[in-house]
Amino acid sequence: MRLSICVLVLLFFVNTGIAQNKDEREITAMLSAQVAQWNKGSVDGYMKGYWENDSLLFIGSSGPRYGYRATLKRYKEAYPDAAHMGTLTSVVKSMERLSPEYYFIVGTWALKRSAGDVSGSYTLLLRKIKGRWVIVCDHSS
Repeated sequence: MRLSICVLVLLFFVNTGIAQNKDEREITAMLSAQVAQWNKGSVDGYMKGYWENDSLLFIGSSGPRYGYRATLKRYKEAYPDAAHMGTLTSVVKSMERLSPEYYFIVGTWALKRSAGDVSGSYTLLLRKIKGRWVIVCDHSS
């Protein structure tokens, strides 16, 4: 499991060629931890990267959804078991600091699974809240 996290971090460095600062390393670690939790079959663990707040915004194929609980419910309905969760890979294509408190991220995701492979792109708005980087807005397609 640690190897897959290291590979994802290495992929980030190779794909972007950007020297990371402390915030970017923390963000990369959080995103890698999400992938590791997903691949363990833990939607609850995966959700630790999100802001646990009613103002969290998730935009997917069915439109906007507000709130941590609503987003968690959506994930559990869409991915009810290991066959639907599969193995997640995520590649950050760009990471842009908007301010000391916000980052904008563009990436791609893919699920290899027995229920049929799927893939897409995402944009994330991250905010540093109480010293921790969390996803406050996720637009995945």
